[in-house]
Amino acid sequence: MAHFIGIDVQERRDCPFAVLDGRGRLVESGWLPPKQGLEAGLDRLCRDYPDAHFGVDAPRQPLRRPRPWYWRARRWQRRRPADKGQGRHCEVVIAAHRLANPQWTPLRGEARDWMRVGFRIFDTLSDRRPTHEVFPSAAYRQLRDAPAVRASLSFEAFQPGPKDMLDAVVAALTVRELDAGRGVEVGGGDGLGTIALPRPLEQSLGVETWPESP
Repeated sequence: MAHFIGIDVQERRDCPFAVLDGRGRLVESGWLPPKQGLEAGLDRLCRDYPDAHFGVDAPRQPLRRPRPWYWRARRWQRRRPADKGQGRHCEVVIAAHRLANPQWTPLRGEARDWMRVGFRIFDTLSDRRPTHEVFPSAAYRQLRDAPAVRASLSFEAFQPGPKDMLDAVVAALTVRELDAGRGVEVGGGDGLGTIALPRPLEQSLGVETWPESP
């Protein structure tokens, strides 16, 4: 039975992680230091859970160039001179479907410190374990009417930041639902990664298809 590990990315304090088994039971939880020791902590999780699938609440990578397309008036339009050009296709899909409000990913040189921690996590894990970008805020909205989706929790290690640890649990749960075929990944048309969701989108708006190849 596979394990599913969710990580909520922080920079000013440690990053919470939660390990769920296939039945949604919390196997382990804890905190990874974002500065010294982050990679060592990830290595340990990979060793202890060789069957793990990871869900990381952070952008997979920065923009390579300003975003050329904007979703306005229910259609794609070229970027205007006043537009900052931030954000990836997957974030636009999340926003257009009103699942959550993304923190738009910028160019690498403009990335916030917590985003840089996320880049490091993806760089460390992506060639070793199935690793997905997740968005707990969007998952909460999708699962608000899904009482069958449950997790069995221990409050061990919750105290330093209960909401952050809960986001790590939901990150793991999202990847479990995706692995079970009940979730989807959205975006990716710009070549900058997708966001995994625990449920399909309720409808197609057209935003799901990027207007050009990367």
